[in-house]
Parts: sequence; C-alpha cells; structure tokens
Amino acid sequence: MIGVSFSTLEVQKLYPLMISRGMMSSSENLFVFVTDGIHTGVGELSPATGSSWTAERGQKQLEAFAAEGIADNPFENYAQMRRANIDPPAMAALDMALWDLLGKQAGMPLYRLLGLPKSTHPTSVTIGINPPEVTRERVPAILSATGAKCLKIKLGSPQGREHDREHFLAAAAAAKPFGAKLRVDANGGWTVNEAITMIGWLADHGVDYVEQPLAEGHEDGLPDVFANRRLPIFVDETIRYSPDVIGVADRVDGINLKLMKCGGITEALRIVATARAYGLQTMIGCMSETSIAIAAGAAIGGLFDHIDLDSHLNLKPDPATGAPIIDGVIVPTENPGHGAALNA
Repeated sequence: MIGVSFSTLEVQKLYPLMISRGMMSSSENLFVFVTDGIHTGVGELSPATGSSWTAERGQKQLEAFAAEGIADNPFENYAQMRRANIDPPAMAALDMALWDLLGKQAGMPLYRLLGLPKSTHPTSVTIGINPPEVTRERVPAILSATGAKCLKIKLGSPQGREHDREHFLAAAAAAKPFGAKLRVDANGGWTVNEAITMIGWLADHGVDYVEQPLAEGHEDGLPDVFANRRLPIFVDETIRYSPDVIGVADRVDGINLKLMKCGGITEALRIVATARAYGLQTMIGCMSETSIAIAAGAAIGGLFDHIDLDSHLNLKPDPATGAPIIDGVIVPTENPGHGAALNA
C-alpha cells in the first residue's frame, strides 16, 4: 500500500521572468511524497505562467485519485491518472515521486535504473524580456553566478519586434565576454511573417536555434516558417503528449518537452521515442521548478540533444538540493532515486 502526503511552498524568483504571455516572480509549488513505509519518494508540481494548473487544484485532484489507491508501477499509475483527467503538472509530481521511490527501493540512482548515461550537454540559462539596460546588467550577473555556457534569450515582446532586436543585441553583447552560446525562445509571440524575418535576422547574429516561433494552436503556419527557416526550429507549448509529435514532425526540426506539460517521466520517455522515430532533435525544459523536479529531468537528461534545466538557479533560495551545475552541465547525483531532497 502506497501512502501519499503533500506540502506546499511559495517559491520566489531571484529575477522575475517576463515572456510573451506575461511575467512570473514567484510560484506556489506542490510537493508530493509517496512511501512504502520504509522509503519515501518526492515529486513536484510547478505551475506555468498564466495557467489554471495550480498547486491547490493539483492537490485536490491527487487526493481524490489517491483515495482509490495508487499503483506502485509508474506506467500503470500514469495510465490511470490520464483516465482520471488529472492536470499534467499534478501527474508529473506523482509520477516522479513514484520513480524516485523505485530508485530508492533498488538503491540505485534513477538514471542508472533507467539504463541511461549522464548528459554531457550544458544547460541554457534564461534571460527574460527586459528593457535593454536591464538586460545588459542582468546577463553578466546570471552567467557569472552559474558558470553557464549557453544563454536562452526570451523574445516575442508585446512591445514589438524592434524591442526584440534591442533586447537581443543587449543580451548578446553582455554574453560575448563569457563565450556563451545563444539560443532564442519566442514563446509563440510572432506571426508567420515575423518569424521568418526574425529567424533570418537571428541567423546573422550567431543563434543556435529558435524555439516556439508561433503560438500554440497556430501550427498550420509552421510549414511556411519551416520552408523558409535559416535556423533549426523547435516547438514547446505545441507538444504535451507523444501523439502531438506526429502532427508536427514534417514541419519542425525538434521538440521540447517539459515534465510539467506531459505529466512526468513516464510520458517523457514516450515523447522522446516518438521524436526519434521521426528523426527529430530533442530538448528538455522546465517551468519554475526547484531542484526536486530539475533532478528528475536531469535523471533522463542523457536522452536529449539540448538541455534547458535552469529554473532552480533563479530562486531565492532554492528550497531543495540535488541538481548541481558542474562545468555548465546539470548532472544527476549518485544518490538513490532522482537524488534531490527538500532542505530540512
């Protein structure tokens, strides 16, 4: 019999994060604990900007679900959660807690239990949409504090493309002394014509790839962007579950999954398998997670071409440990399970 308990924490960001859809300076995150009476696994729910998938709602859903009994097999449990229409971040919290429990029961780090290597790809760290003068100050502070080797620049500004360009140029100039690679995420803030123009402009300014150029629900515009792209394009908000990959496989270079969007590690494994079957590149990202969910992502990091697991590096403070950044790479520890724990 698996026991379940919950805890909620208000998590503050060091720097508020502004994207095309709005700004977030803090979040209420839900932590889910599962126990077999000897070992305890922990998972995390983190809401997205402007989402109705809140900690309070997720806890209510999981309490009702747990009252019927929880399967100790993550695959069986995930299928039951999907049938119960539980919000994806709530599913993710319970799913990663069960995988953490399995690792602890086996006495193995989760990445080894899954037969995966540790990732060697450095994570991006993120700079939100800001006035250029703020960007110029913030980028060196972020890169100095983290030792990161890649910078993801949020674009899609509600103030228009000229603001995007000014913000980008400020970020690129500030990152240059650090030798950081540049990536861009528009969070669906562009039209088709804007995306084609901006991607061409960004290609001339040393960017590696562009993420989510068009808004979720506007995937019919992706073929035009794809046909005229000068950089690889990835979709993020467009992808929640593995079947979503099939519908865009002919119009993107890669997909970005988040544990909070797909419902955890179980579905993440399926999404990666589907993407690989269609010859697509893979990326794993994050919402506003602490080291708990970041460690769960790092445990499967060896599956991905690109890593964007940096949210815990922008907290004041991170209430958990277990997802260190070493030489720019977020590495899983050798602790059993995903390796992270809430601080006492």
